[in-house]
Amino acid sequence: MDNHSYNFPSDCTPLTNCKSARKPAGSTVVNMGSTGKNAPRDYLIWSLCNTLYVNFCCLGFMALIYSIKARDQKTQGNLQLAQECSDKAKWYNILAAGWNLLIPLLVIVLLVLLLVHLGSSQGSFDFFGEDGFQNFMKLFSW
Repeated sequence: MDNHSYNFPSDCTPLTNCKSARKPAGSTVVNMGSTGKNAPRDYLIWSLCNTLYVNFCCLGFMALIYSIKARDQKTQGNLQLAQECSDKAKWYNILAAGWNLLIPLLVIVLLVLLLVHLGSSQGSFDFFGEDGFQNFMKLFSW
């Protein structure tokens, strides 16, 4: 590969500062402004958090799928389908976040109630004796 195949003047090579032989570059304008509509959000980070945390009934995973679809459609320019996928991802994230908060709260409440009930009961229970199951069920009756 020699310089003659690129049609450079003999005194101007690619790594030298030869401005006289070059033509001035034209300008290119790229519009980066909004087109009137805001691009839909994809909720990808929220979906990842819901997928990695409890992920009850795979709601976080479904949110992640729709988040990725929304991002793909947004990059392809299909804003209507991107908005639909974004809305589905949002609602799956809301449901997943609700379940992710509700389940640990229910477990904590049940443990506290069990401890309070055990602390207020008289005597000890023989869970493995003849009446073990009935004694166990008495813990949950008021």
